[in-house]
Amino acid sequence: MAAAGGGFDDPSEDVLAQAAAAFGLLASPARLHIVWALAQGESDVTGLAERVGGALPAVSQHLTKLKLAGLVRSRREGRRQVYYVDDPDVVEVVRLLVDRLTARAVPARRRLHGL
Repeated sequence: MAAAGGGFDDPSEDVLAQAAAAFGLLASPARLHIVWALAQGESDVTGLAERVGGALPAVSQHLTKLKLAGLVRSRREGRRQVYYVDDPDVVEVVRLLVDRLTARAVPARRRLHGL
């Protein structure tokens, strides 16, 4: 792999395709909210639906997609499926992006209110 101007090696096509697929899944506000909620702690589908304000079938479908992509995992507790994010790197990327965007939004709101 050739090093880019910053000294980093270019990732393989396979890695780029996997990253694009993961970012594509997280491009949905509903799925991003689900991952954000699961980053705070594990939950079943009912708890997630209540937290993110989605219909139970829709949240279940989002969880299935996230699970197939390997971004979310689940385990059975009695009759419930409990979902969690098993990859701390995914949690870190989501938290970093959301925190940065939140920090940018606060000064912008302050400027607007000062007008």
